Amino acid sequence: MTAPNPDHDHAQVRVLPPWVLFGLLAAALLLGWFIRLPVPIPFLVRLLGILIVLAGLGLAWGAARVIAAAHTPLDPYEPVTALVVQGPYRFTRNPFYLSFLGALIGLPLALGTYWGLLLSPVMIVLMTQLVIRYEEIYLLEKFGQEYSSYRAKVHRWL
Repeated sequence: MTAPNPDHDHAQVRVLPPWVLFGLLAAALLLGWFIRLPVPIPFLVRLLGILIVLAGLGLAWGAARVIAAAHTPLDPYEPVTALVVQGPYRFTRNPFYLSFLGALIGLPLALGTYWGLLLSPVMIVLMTQLVIRYEEIYLLEKFGQEYSSYRAKVHRWL
């Protein structure tokens, strides 16, 4: 295991994660406005969209609580002080990004467009390539075998 460089004791992510969500959410809503898909969205699917958003908010809230309890920052440009494996982190290594995915799928569905669902694979690829991969390198360098064991037990997304 290599010790992290103290001058760069943070994940070298390429973009702040909320910007990926905001960009794709804006794209989904604009595409929904300008390019109407020929498949109507029934009321129950819109309701499902609302439920997906609410589930994502609950997931993010639970993750924020355990992060705060561990006294470690959410900001990927700050040094992590603890490896959090409790709460939602028992089921997914990235509960915040999973909640972002819920927002990208659910909000456009609730508003009557499938574009968020269609853009969801783009979010998974962008988050994985621009954020998660750098966070994982950092956590492996910082926590070594402890993170490696956690990563072997808990999936990246679900």
